[in-house]
Amino acid sequence: MLQKILILCLCVVAGIHHPVIADTSKVIATAGATTIEGAAGGGIVPWAVINGYASTEQWSATAMSTLVTVDDFTLQAVGASLSVDNRFEVSLTKQTFDLDTMGGKLGQDIIGIKYKLAGELLYTSLPQFSVGLQYKRVDDFTIPNAVGARNDWGLDAYLAASKVYFDAIAGRNLVTNLTLRATKANQTGLLGFGTTTNNDYHLQTEVSVALLLTDNIALGYEYKQKPNQLSFAKEDDWQDIFMAWFINKHLSLVGAYANLGSIAGFERQKGWYLSIEGTL
Repeated sequence: MLQKILILCLCVVAGIHHPVIADTSKVIATAGATTIEGAAGGGIVPWAVINGYASTEQWSATAMSTLVTVDDFTLQAVGASLSVDNRFEVSLTKQTFDLDTMGGKLGQDIIGIKYKLAGELLYTSLPQFSVGLQYKRVDDFTIPNAVGARNDWGLDAYLAASKVYFDAIAGRNLVTNLTLRATKANQTGLLGFGTTTNNDYHLQTEVSVALLLTDNIALGYEYKQKPNQLSFAKEDDWQDIFMAWFINKHLSLVGAYANLGSIAGFERQKGWYLSIEGTL
């Protein structure tokens, strides 16, 4: 059902005329990529940037498909987003998490919104600040309930600050991002939300840095802090080293080496991340 909604959203946007489709006023790569949760950013960390290349009084639509393969699990994410005025973003994402070694499957739907509060990524001393919400609901609560999760849905809230520093390293520009997230999610929500003994929010820190090797190729690092709530298994923080290639303003590719630590009792989950994104 969600996949049909994603396709419908893109068709609607593609069918609307000027000033919907973005022009070239935004600099390439300043829209970032799309995270596995659907928000504009890196691969696992949402940034303050808004998806697509829409400027004032313009719309932009983005669709992405992402595959993450580690030793014992495979995550697939497909999603789409709409942005307007380079200020507001709404996204829909479907995640499927295959338990390759154990057998079985988990999944969740994510609806996200983001709003730019103040500042600019490039042209002011003040970083760009955005606030976002992500509503998440798991497909099947059987496994999360069995391991101690309290709810099959949750709401994440985050505040992100992003800034580009010109000529920062060897004459190249450096992108930095800091995100503070309030969450109850276990393994980003795939194992439910909260626990039977604790339903409090946890404040987590997420960071990204990326060096623009050229105007359209970036090499970066991300770190995502995660709450460790479920007693049956340790939950580690996530990190990755990524390379992003913004082929043009309509197509980009991101590849990464990911270290997801311990997941559901399976230690040292390391592997590869690949994402393709198209933008109108």
